[in-house]
Amino acid sequence: MKNFLVILLLITGSTNLFSQTPYTSTPDEKHPEVTVLNGIISKYILQNSPAFNWYGSNQNIYEPPAVAVNAMEAAKDSFQFVLFGGTWCEDTQFVLPRFFKLQEKSGFPDKSISFFAVNRAKQTLGNVANAFKIVNVPTIIVMKNGKEVGRVVEYGKTGKWDIELAELLK
Repeated sequence: MKNFLVILLLITGSTNLFSQTPYTSTPDEKHPEVTVLNGIISKYILQNSPAFNWYGSNQNIYEPPAVAVNAMEAAKDSFQFVLFGGTWCEDTQFVLPRFFKLQEKSGFPDKSISFFAVNRAKQTLGNVANAFKIVNVPTIIVMKNGKEVGRVVEYGKTGKWDIELAELLK
């Protein structure tokens, strides 16, 4: 897994170096009015595109619980996140804007988050989703020292994904 993260960082750096787009954008085959991203993305792509108006509205109505903000703030120097989401997926549209609001409130650095968009088959460019054995989205993987500590899939086991995330960061 550690080698995989190094390769991932090299891929991310090289795509920026050569100004290539590290993701694709296509209309959804089931719903052509929906844009499907696939590959390495960032929250800024979702924030700044009118194609993803769900991002702002879902983020604005969420107030992160203090326990989650505090846990994420305490973890900002030693943990990383690997996120998988589908821009076509209602669960992703609900959870990930809130995850990023939690991230911003806690001061958790952008550089410690890798974000992959998946297509409807839950695949990514470069087969990264396969390497992480992604079955459902969104999936938030908590990493420490290059090793997976745990993951929150969709709304988590209890429906309180943010509280479960805080538990993983302890």
